[in-house]
Amino acid sequence: MKGCGKILKSSASVKKEIVDQYKKHDNDTGSPEVQIALLNSRIVRLTEHLRHNQKDHHSRYGLFKLVGKQRSLMRYLYSKDVQRYRQIIDQLSLRDTIGRRGTA
Repeated sequence: MKGCGKILKSSASVKKEIVDQYKKHDNDTGSPEVQIALLNSRIVRLTEHLRHNQKDHHSRYGLFKLVGKQRSLMRYLYSKDVQRYRQIIDQLSLRDTIGRRGTA
C-alpha cells in the first residue's frame, strides 16, 4: 500500500494541538467547536487516503459517517449560537451549508 507508511505526527499530538487551538476554557474537550475541528482533521486525512486508494470502499463509508456526524454537530451549534457557528466555519474554511438553507 503506497503512502500508508508516512507518519507526520502521532495522532495524540495532533489531537492535543487541535483541542488547544479550539477550546473555550482550560478543561474543554467536548465543546461542539472542538469536536467539529477534530472531525474535520480526520475527514481531511481520510480524503487524502482515498485519493490514493480509490477502491477502499470501507474507508469511504467511514468518511460518509464522519461527514454526517460533523454536519449534525454544525446543525446543533447553529441552532444554539449562530455567532459561534460562523466563527468555526471561518476558522476551518468550511462551506456554510446550514445557515443558507431555505435561500435560493
